Amino acid sequence: MAEKMAANLDYANQKVETVIDTTKKLRIGIIGCGWIAEAHMDSYLRMPDVEIVAGADIVPGKAEAFFKRFGLEGIKTDYASHKEMLDDESLALDAVSICTYNRQHAGPAIYALQKGINVMLEKPFTVTLDEAIEVMKAEKESGKILSIGFQPRLDPNMQMIKKIVDSGELGQIYYIQTGGGRRRGIPTPFGTSFIEDKTAGLGALADIGCYSLDMVLNAIGYPKPLTVTGYKSDFFGKNPTTYDGHPEYAELFGVDDFAAAFVRLEGGIILDFRIAWAMNIDTPGDTIILGTKGGLRIPSTDCWNGSVGGAMKIYKTIGGINYETEVPIINDGGPSLFDRKIRSFLDAIKTGGKAPVPSSQIVYNQAILDGIARSSKLGREIELEIPTV
Repeated sequence: MAEKMAANLDYANQKVETVIDTTKKLRIGIIGCGWIAEAHMDSYLRMPDVEIVAGADIVPGKAEAFFKRFGLEGIKTDYASHKEMLDDESLALDAVSICTYNRQHAGPAIYALQKGINVMLEKPFTVTLDEAIEVMKAEKESGKILSIGFQPRLDPNMQMIKKIVDSGELGQIYYIQTGGGRRRGIPTPFGTSFIEDKTAGLGALADIGCYSLDMVLNAIGYPKPLTVTGYKSDFFGKNPTTYDGHPEYAELFGVDDFAAAFVRLEGGIILDFRIAWAMNIDTPGDTIILGTKGGLRIPSTDCWNGSVGGAMKIYKTIGGINYETEVPIINDGGPSLFDRKIRSFLDAIKTGGKAPVPSSQIVYNQAILDGIARSSKLGREIELEIPTV
């Protein structure tokens, strides 16, 4: 066991030198110039084979101010909508990053794909499953790359979780507990787009819950979700005392600040899930993956920041003796996760490769989020029907 883990760790710490061809620069546009767009811009500016050529935002003047903050002049921003920008054939766009609020993910993604433009779509995929299916239809018809913004997948510690499962050391997986969140962390410092139903649609579920689901679902090969019993609440979001100096935010709050679910997956696997922007405890528990040969504990983080909260442990019983194997934190000294996300997207465009985080997987993630919201409203378990695209 120890030797096998050491071999896995050596593999995880290998560095692969990437040679970037700068003779062909990819022309990039940004749709939605708010907070998360800053992270996209930071990464694109570190890529030597990228040329930022345009940006659009529904707020007049916001895109222009955004690019000026980064010292970029001459960027075309005089568009009233994403459609105007995507219709501008003079841009010769290779790809766009869609960094809008949740309820505006589907429309720009579909239109860009219909225009033959590759898409990096920020998480969550969409708000509803129906929207996700429509985006996938446009993707299939276009033949272009659609990658969803789940950069934690590129963390070597996250990748180690999948390697452990794939190694067979845990045996047949039958139960997973996952989730996490924040004791206090409703994201209003970035305005109200995260908390209003008309812009966000979903709250903690979409903001950080989708990451937690991807961590475990990717590790076990993304089995199809079959049924969901979901719950969500908004006790903290609707409490004026939650917001120092902004009690009016409570009146605007229209999403979930806590959610939980019991999900049945193909293969007889049970997923026990909970996520929070605010709760009266430090964590709802570590992530655990139970198999017939062993179990894996993944320590929770303070706010679900896209990585693991400490060294993981594998639990096994051999010859009647209980053993625990610690899996040390991996730090490969490589680029930031956001840079890896953007780089993998650009490489897929250049090589004609596959989407780094494919919609064919994330549609199952979206089906669970959508199912939790619908089940909570109905107050009962629901079956998930996921159309084939």
